Amino acid sequence: MPFFDRSDAGRRLAARLTHLQDEDVVVLGLPRGGVPVAAQVARALRAPLDVIVVRKLGVPVQPELGMGAIGEGDVRIINPEVVRIVRVSQDEIAAVEARERAELERRARRFRGDRPRTPLTGRTAIIIDDGIATGSTARAACQVARAQGAGRVVLAVPVAPPSTCADLAADADEVICLETPEHFLAIGEWYRDFSQTSDDEVIGLLRQAAQEERERGPAGVPHTGPAPSSWDGEVAISAGPVRLPGHLSTSGTSPGVVLFAHGSGSSRHSPRNRFVADVLADAGLGTLLFDLLTPQEEQDRANVFDIGLLAGRLSDATRWLRDQPGLAGARIGYFGASTGAAAALWAAAEPGSEIAAVVSRGRRPELGSARPAPGRGAKCGGRGPAAVATPGEGAWRGRSDRQAGGDTVCEGAKRGPRAGTSRAPAPAVTKGKRPLEAPPFALRAGAADAI
Repeated sequence: MPFFDRSDAGRRLAARLTHLQDEDVVVLGLPRGGVPVAAQVARALRAPLDVIVVRKLGVPVQPELGMGAIGEGDVRIINPEVVRIVRVSQDEIAAVEARERAELERRARRFRGDRPRTPLTGRTAIIIDDGIATGSTARAACQVARAQGAGRVVLAVPVAPPSTCADLAADADEVICLETPEHFLAIGEWYRDFSQTSDDEVIGLLRQAAQEERERGPAGVPHTGPAPSSWDGEVAISAGPVRLPGHLSTSGTSPGVVLFAHGSGSSRHSPRNRFVADVLADAGLGTLLFDLLTPQEEQDRANVFDIGLLAGRLSDATRWLRDQPGLAGARIGYFGASTGAAAALWAAAEPGSEIAAVVSRGRRPELGSARPAPGRGAKCGGRGPAAVATPGEGAWRGRSDRQAGGDTVCEGAKRGPRAGTSRAPAPAVTKGKRPLEAPPFALRAGAADAI
């Protein structure tokens, strides 16, 4: 599956590295393209982020042929076999090293500024790039990290040829790669956005990571207890007898949090959902992306269409979210797709849900009509969402749930469902008395255009 961008690749890579959460980890990005990937991993693992700056030592008469590599701290690694075959003299090696070390030191100062290099002695070094082609730079980085005292070296990348991964196993204690295509042409073909990473972006990410490191507590994910009011990382959500992996992002000052309920065949790593989450984050809203089913449950297709089960999981996640410090009074909205949209409408109609808004993407919200109505004499005890939004034909259209007290902004659409009833909703975009923001949160953040 292609990655949306380097940040998306980093979030997905972080999910494969949670087994390192209890180790003394340092995350090292290979500049420049590896740093946005590494930043997401460091944030998820709550670990220090640094760059590992290496320079290949090329044979004087054939610079593309490496005879060794250098790193910070006067680390030098020489391949004696290449030196012997090509007959490179010690003076020639010294001249190449002097030139490359000057460039190495310049780049290290450029990226890190006055901050010292993060020590690796006795620690687990996770070396990350945005992908691997030949593996020469990654191999040099592994060797340099080990020479700098790393007790364990883990190489982690989003994509690489399987043969290269196998070769690099000799240089790293563990090699983790999300995608290993047999027919590998270029790293960029595995990204929808593979625009060049600038020096300024690298510098900004390192500064941000250093600030976050000063503010946060000890390392460790997934975070199974209460999340702090300001959080951006992996979490484990208690949902009855199971724990569901997720990614929570909230600034601590967010006016609301949007829970994503994806449909069948998707996951919390969906590039589309990640894009929408980034748009919402830019608008100041928090987001929680999580999987409604465990991997074992997903193997039974009946579970995928069990709207009651999915709605229950969404309700459990909502309760978990409200238990987190600083989020007890946060307004919550649902963003549902396909069967997830039906689950979102079902969960929003539950007594006491107090969901401020629901956005539906896709054409399966009618599955929510399977929700049983309360028995004769029963009280709903809750209110439906003040804003319900689904895409109409060529435009967003809708009408508010009058029982929730909304004010109509679009005439001509059918009336939405009343809280506690089984009638399926009509496509709607409304503003009400209890929106996350005004205008409706999804439209304010630009998500309507994104989806």
